[in-house]
Amino acid sequence: MISVKKAVVILRGESNVTGKVTFAQSSSSVPVTISGEINGLDPKAKRGFHIHSLGDLSSGCMSTGSHYNPLQKNHGAPSSNERHVGDLGNIESDSDGVAKFEFTDRVINLNGPFSIIGRAVVVHGGTDDLGKGGDEESLKTGNAGSRAACGIIGMSE
Repeated sequence: MISVKKAVVILRGESNVTGKVTFAQSSSSVPVTISGEINGLDPKAKRGFHIHSLGDLSSGCMSTGSHYNPLQKNHGAPSSNERHVGDLGNIESDSDGVAKFEFTDRVINLNGPFSIIGRAVVVHGGTDDLGKGGDEESLKTGNAGSRAACGIIGMSE
């Protein structure tokens, strides 16, 4: 069995949003470090950033399915116990519309039962309300809006 320590996704879509995100994990017992740069966002904006269930781009970002949610929980913040595995919150752009980020997540994994390899990353067109929007859609998607860019997570190194 291959032990994955690094994965990469190249983001594209029908919008001007593009980017690259790297996932790194030295062992399955430590959090995954997520780092990247995404361009073409609105200036000074927060945009939903999620892992979706399917690594299928046959119909663009719409064919990536819903948020990766193997435990059948409600949508939530990355720090919440009540969240989808794929809920990574928001990324925030600077005044030039570029988001540069690095953070860790304790729920996703590059190996084992919650592996994200072969699934998709989606950058949304709106801000994720982290499940606090007070309506049914908030508990499913965080009201994060359209799918601005996406890509399939692949093994690297």
